[in-house]
Amino acid sequence: MVPDNKAVPMSKQTPTQSPPPVPTLADVARHAEVSTATVSRCLNSPDQVVAETRERVMQAVQVLGYAPNFSARALAAKRTNTIGAIIPTMENAIFARGIQAFQEELGNHGQTLLIASSSYREDLEEEQIRTLAARGADALLLIGYHRRPEIYEFLNRRNLPTLISWAYRDDAPQMSIGFDNAAAMAELVRLVIAKGHRRIGFISAPTAANDRARDRVDGVRRAMAEAGLSEDHLLLRETPYGFETGGTAFRQMMLSDGAPSVIMCGNDVLAIGALRSAREMGLRVPQDVSITGFDDIELAVLAEPALTTVHVPHREMGRRAAEMLVQAVRHRQVPDNIELQTDIRLRQSLGPARA
Repeated sequence: MVPDNKAVPMSKQTPTQSPPPVPTLADVARHAEVSTATVSRCLNSPDQVVAETRERVMQAVQVLGYAPNFSARALAAKRTNTIGAIIPTMENAIFARGIQAFQEELGNHGQTLLIASSSYREDLEEEQIRTLAARGADALLLIGYHRRPEIYEFLNRRNLPTLISWAYRDDAPQMSIGFDNAAAMAELVRLVIAKGHRRIGFISAPTAANDRARDRVDGVRRAMAEAGLSEDHLLLRETPYGFETGGTAFRQMMLSDGAPSVIMCGNDVLAIGALRSAREMGLRVPQDVSITGFDDIELAVLAEPALTTVHVPHREMGRRAAEMLVQAVRHRQVPDNIELQTDIRLRQSLGPARA
């Protein structure tokens, strides 16, 4: 028998012992010496409360161990204060900076992020869209435009604000923030051609269900056509994103007849895989072959040699995407679409074409 003057650990409490009372919103208000309405604003719209008051309320929340009743809040507000995001992969850093900034900005507005990864599978993304909608997500962030019309009809019927990111098209009806993938890639190809390259290899992600990859291939073809280079000058391979797959595609290209003088890659992950294969094959970059990427992830600067690539403003895109969705959810206003600009980061992996 346990003496009366000793506390009973939670795991050893008997069924007759009552748990301590759950702290309420009113308890937090009394502790912080504010109204319950102020506590509610701090939890739901922290940007609308002055910093000093917000800090006092959040300290009371922490001291008391208060947790809002999610179901009650959602029922009362007809919102769950959650935003869903579906990205193609979590296996590399392509989306990491943008999603981090997206989550940080959502937090500033009292929103919670629910995230899923589709593994570049169209069927899985559709299932995740339906699941997030069923779980009460107030809005969705999706990557790129490619999906069946039935999915967009489903989202419209649910009146669920949906933002397309990492891509931008003037004629698209969906709310979006992103950049013109074709134009960005075409600009890099023009630089490659200006350095004397005529035989161009391009390692792309599979294009069938990926509009960003398709647009980047189109950008290569557009710039080559402008320079009077025919399709015969382009060696194109599609492969899943990955260091190993990029390296394998690079080896295949360099061992083919009429090997390219430059191998351009649809993203930096593929390009870093190509750089590693070049070293393994005893090829000097850029003296024997040039290599370029796309995205400007952190590894692009750390690679040896440093990677020439297209810089994408990932953090700005993520931050502003969050602002747009919060505006759409709270005010039921569709913000203007935003086209962001990319730029080329010229580094050591691109040089003049070999003689």
